[in-house]
Amino acid sequence: MKIACVGGGPASLYLSILVKRANPAVDIAVYERNPAGSTYGWGVTYWDELLGNLYVADPESARTISESSVRWDSWVAYIRHRATVTAKDSDVGYGIGRHELLAILAERALSLGVRIEYEHEITDERELADADLIVAGDGVNSVLRERHATHFGTEVTAGRDKYMWLGTTKVFDAFTFAFTETEHGWIWCYGYRYSNDHSTCVIECSPETWKGLGLHQTSEADSLALLEKLFADILDGHPLIGRGQADGSAHWLNFRTVTNRTWHRGNLVLLGDAAHTTHYSIGAGTALALGDAAYLVQALYRESRLESALARYERKRRSAIRPVQRAARYSARWYENLPRYMELSPLEMFTLLGRRQSRLLPHVPPRLYYRVGHAIEQIPSLLTFKRRAGSKAA
Repeated sequence: MKIACVGGGPASLYLSILVKRANPAVDIAVYERNPAGSTYGWGVTYWDELLGNLYVADPESARTISESSVRWDSWVAYIRHRATVTAKDSDVGYGIGRHELLAILAERALSLGVRIEYEHEITDERELADADLIVAGDGVNSVLRERHATHFGTEVTAGRDKYMWLGTTKVFDAFTFAFTETEHGWIWCYGYRYSNDHSTCVIECSPETWKGLGLHQTSEADSLALLEKLFADILDGHPLIGRGQADGSAHWLNFRTVTNRTWHRGNLVLLGDAAHTTHYSIGAGTALALGDAAYLVQALYRESRLESALARYERKRRSAIRPVQRAARYSARWYENLPRYMELSPLEMFTLLGRRQSRLLPHVPPRLYYRVGHAIEQIPSLLTFKRRAGSKAA
């Protein structure tokens, strides 16, 4: 079998590793349009569940990823006038530099015999006519997917808020949220460390606040200077670091949620962000990309026909990620409606920040949800349990 992976991100590289572990005789190549080591990005997050899955799938790369990651087990939120709420001994999270993660996966893939061709852009799957399987792991802007957008049923929905992905030399001890009120509305950030000397800092605000602060027309340098003042309390004098656009402009974005009606066409299959995206506020992107790779490899070796394997991959993986996608939608909605929660006390607000993935929360007054929401959330599962118990008794 001959497999071609287009795009050198985590999904494609991990897929190539798992394929070679399953069958060293497979001819597999990864094509990346950029030079080796030129990836943009700060740190990515993942959680205990992913690390456990990685050890099962490929212990060697999992061990290196774990050793290269930093860990946190507490969360802190700075709200309003320096009010601070901290949750200790919470869910364990990890951070690792995107560049470091890609280097680990690329080295492991090469050691197994995978061919990686950097500075080799593929814009038409016909360039890979001799491949039995073509994997489009070329990201949210997938060129191969867009060539057949009608077939895939691609839909892209832009989120309301504006955000910018930045780095900083401030090393956060805990996963940090900071909310700053301005005369034009709230602006907030998510900060987490991914190495011993750097952290990621994602800034987000409503379009009204963004324009009110003049961020829609300032250069990157001026934007960073303003943001450093707004978040001075958590940065402790450390600078924010942008991505250095050639024209000096600030790289503000609207998050794009990508969905596809189907994930495969003939011998072409979508993987990772090319197939689906989930809002960054739940920190699941990397885990989903690596999970996609594992599901696809499993399907390839459980089905004798390629069409059946791709159909199985799509069916099983869609079902598996549905709860995560739902949680991401509610998390994004929570932030888009942030003023609804900012009249609460800091403790109440922090509690609902942790419950932002709830399907019930948008429909219940926030203070009422704080008091009784958890109990109400349990009602559907309790009713299901009673129905099952009654059925067994009958």
